[in-house]
Amino acid sequence: MQAELVLDAQCATGESPVWRADEQALYWVDIPARQLHRWSVATSKHESWTGDEMLACIAARAGHPGEWIAGMESGLFAIATRADGTLAASPIAGAVHAERGMRFNDGRCDRQGRFWAGTMLMDMAAGRDVGRVYRYQGDVNAEVALRLQFDHLIVPNGLAFSPDGKTMYLSDSHPDVQAIWAFDYDIATGTPHGRRLFVDMKPLPGRPDGAAVDADGCYWICGNDAGLVHRFTPEGRLDRSLAVPVKKPAMCAFGGAQLDTLYVTSIRPGGDLSDQPLAGGVFALRPGIQGLPEPECRF
Repeated sequence: MQAELVLDAQCATGESPVWRADEQALYWVDIPARQLHRWSVATSKHESWTGDEMLACIAARAGHPGEWIAGMESGLFAIATRADGTLAASPIAGAVHAERGMRFNDGRCDRQGRFWAGTMLMDMAAGRDVGRVYRYQGDVNAEVALRLQFDHLIVPNGLAFSPDGKTMYLSDSHPDVQAIWAFDYDIATGTPHGRRLFVDMKPLPGRPDGAAVDADGCYWICGNDAGLVHRFTPEGRLDRSLAVPVKKPAMCAFGGAQLDTLYVTSIRPGGDLSDQPLAGGVFALRPGIQGLPEPECRF
């Protein structure tokens, strides 16, 4: 299957793609550039807005048109675009990081609209298990808006939920771990339990990065460093691997009018890029499978 270049965005770390059906547009972030990007299918118009902190993960806010909840460096913010190309950001919940030099990383909403997001030490090479995963449930007046769910992770990633919301997925991308876990998920309380190894990625090409779930309940995850996007069945069996023309695909999301296009963001590392000049671009795959609408944050 041939991957189609959507945009030669040259993102340093393109992450958190989110499809907006009402706009027929794809949004994503470039983490170190502190940017939110938007690309329209109808016009192919590309826009970007820059904030004051690194921007790692986003989800649309229900009842707040044009507004997003975003995991940044110091916590969660409500962000919105301005006409001058900047982002307005209002704090929602601050994070007490385990160490200095940390930021948020992967994040998304469960099927009920609770926002989940993980943190990591930006010096990934240090390999320190100070990463945490939080569930946001509350508002600016809540006593405990960010509730710690998991700790002792290095690079929490791959957050996703099954179509019925009763299975939660989480990975750790660090080369020393490369594991994907599944949990039973209580949709009434937003509580995961019954942690189990879903896939050990060490024998497979690529480290587990950002993920999505399709309408069949299969789990798609980017194989970072291998230029692949893997699809696993709900039983954890590798079903297929699709190639993209870059080494570091970062995260995938279903979009398009029929939700049958898999959009993939990527990373543009430093150094010689002669063998991957499109690194940092956004790509489209059409695997013949439909995805699911991305839930909005309802808390």
